[in-house]
Formats: sequence, structure tokens, C-alpha cells
Amino acid sequence: MKFSARKTWLLSLILLMFIVSANAQSRNSAKSTTNADGMVLSVIASRASDAKEPIKPENLYLYENGIEQKIKNFSFDPSPSRIVLLVDNSQNLPADIEKLKKATMEFAYEIFDGDQLFVIGYDEKPEIIQEWTDDAKKLETSLATFRKQANPYLFDALNLTIDEVLIPLMPGTRKTAVVLISDGLDRGSKTSFDKILGKLQNQNITVYALQISDRTGGAYRRDQPKAGEVITKLTEGTGGKVFPIDEAQTAAKFITDELRKNRYLLSYFPTNTSSYDARRIFLIADEGISVRTKNTQPPNVK
Repeated sequence: MKFSARKTWLLSLILLMFIVSANAQSRNSAKSTTNADGMVLSVIASRASDAKEPIKPENLYLYENGIEQKIKNFSFDPSPSRIVLLVDNSQNLPADIEKLKKATMEFAYEIFDGDQLFVIGYDEKPEIIQEWTDDAKKLETSLATFRKQANPYLFDALNLTIDEVLIPLMPGTRKTAVVLISDGLDRGSKTSFDKILGKLQNQNITVYALQISDRTGGAYRRDQPKAGEVITKLTEGTGGKVFPIDEAQTAAKFITDELRKNRYLLSYFPTNTSSYDARRIFLIADEGISVRTKNTQPPNVK
């Protein structure tokens, strides 16, 4: 009887170990499935001519830290866009409220079916002006809450935008963008510029900008880029573009068209590079094809 009980106990223990092992393998399998595509880049790609021939992986050349990478897949992304308009509401911004409203509304007139906009105004605190919508009248009504006061905590506002507005859409939604309506000045954020740029790059969020003239006249900033350089580094670092705020209508049409018609997903498995170091990304294409993507993959560490 004692032997039988011991045997039963051993069998139960073996069964328990098997279940634990199976669960661990299941979790590992799920993780592998999640990473089955390897590294994924959001890419803007277009042909200079009106040629309808599709852009293929063999038309592209990808390098990480100077080492050529084999592209696994390159496919057009037909999904709708999710665009956050992040508007500087601080006191000394050299643009009046009506200009900020007009620039924001241009996007409501240009988005495609399925696209949605989210508007955040920021000074020392980011404030939701309008949650996801494609309704121009609803958006116009909400813009009455625009104001100009206090200092611009730009990096904190970007941090909230990433964490609270865009990351909750992922991984199901990959076509995400921030349109920054600002001169790029940050005066007081707890979040560092480098941290913000790294988070945007890690999440493949493209930053576009409607740039307002620099209220500081190009003054140097301690421990962070000058205001104009902030705009340049955010857009170039994520594969976006800069437009002057006076060309808001042109910018809105260009950005919404580009996201709908020229956005692709590129996947590859990095080789001969370390995921624990920042990797410079360089993507080029055959003659007649223009491409843009982020210029750095931050380290894969927390």
C-alpha cells in the first residue's frame, strides 16, 4: 500500500512537471509566433515616374551599422491611418490660435475613409482636445478649447501620446503617425529628448511637423537640442517630413496621401549586429525609387 501511494505520488509529480514544461513551451511558441517576422520597419516608398510596377524586395538594399541585411518581405500596407495632431498651446508660441485651428482642420478635410484623428493640445500639461474621430464638424467644435498659456512641455506630451494613445492600438494597428504643430521648443519636461526619440523609433511611429518659427531665435538649450533641431531630429529619425505651418493645406494633403498610398512594411532578421546596441539603419533603392524610414533602431533593453 505504501509502495502504491509512493508510485502514485511520483506519477503525479511527473505529470505536473510535464504540464509545466508544456506550458513553458506553449509560451515560448507564442513568443516565437509574435516575432516570426523578425524586425519590422515602416517604410515610405514611391516611384519617381507614373510606373505602376510594384516595388519588390529585390529593389531595396538595407544596412545595419554598414552590414547588409537580407530583406525577408516588403509589402504594401493598405490599412487606415491613425494620426495624432499634437498642438503647442504654450503662451509665447509665435502663432495665434486661429492659425493653429486652421492647420489642425486641414487634416479633417484630407483624411481618407477609415482614417481617424486624435488631437492633443499641450503646455505644461497635455490635454485631450478630441479623441479619435473622422467627423470634421465634431473636430471643429472641439478646437474651441485651444488656448495659449504657460510653458511648452513637449517631450512629456510626446511621452503621454505614445504611452496612452498610440501603444494601446498596437500591434493590430501599425500605421501610426504624429503631426507636431510646434516650433520644437521644450521648456521643463521631465522626459528627455533621447528617451522620446528612442520610444518613437521602437514603436515605428512616424513624426511629421508643421513647423512654426523658433521663438528662441535658435538659442542653445542645456542637455537637449535647439528647438529647430528637435523638429529635424524627430522627423528624420522616424522617417517623416517637415512643412512650414503656412503650408498647412499642402502638408495635410501630402501626409494623408503618403500614408494611404505609399506606406509599406519591411521585415528582416538582423544578422551580425547586436540587439543590445543602437543600430544605424540605412535603406536605399534602385534608381527611380525613393524610400524613407527611421534612421536608428534603439537597443533592445529596458
